Amino acid sequence: MSYLADLVLFAHASFALFTITGGFLALRWHRLMWPHLPCVLWGSAVEFGGWVCPLTPLENRLRAAAGQATYSGDFLAHYLGSILYPIGLTRATQLALGALLVAGNAIAYSLLWRQHQACAARWPPAPRGR
Repeated sequence: MSYLADLVLFAHASFALFTITGGFLALRWHRLMWPHLPCVLWGSAVEFGGWVCPLTPLENRLRAAAGQATYSGDFLAHYLGSILYPIGLTRATQLALGALLVAGNAIAYSLLWRQHQACAARWPPAPRGR
């Protein structure tokens, strides 16, 4: 069971990283936009709603079943707390982090939109000489 808890932890960390950076990855690989948009919507909803992601209780249940220690709170606060969250996380701080997530992705998608507009302005391509 501990390996399943570790797998959930890896998936959760990957999801969080993709949610934060996916907009900028989409600048290079445009098709990433389609899986990223629902991820950033979910991540923002969790932050703004003050919810706990369902992967956190799942990981805790798997750790408990494996006889390992569990933790309270959410994934980010537990594993990345010292990096992302200050001591004494407040609701205002959580809302600010949600706003940063949205703002960062808004910047990425505005750059992606500009790329798209620049490509559309060049379409159709000029005919080549013989």
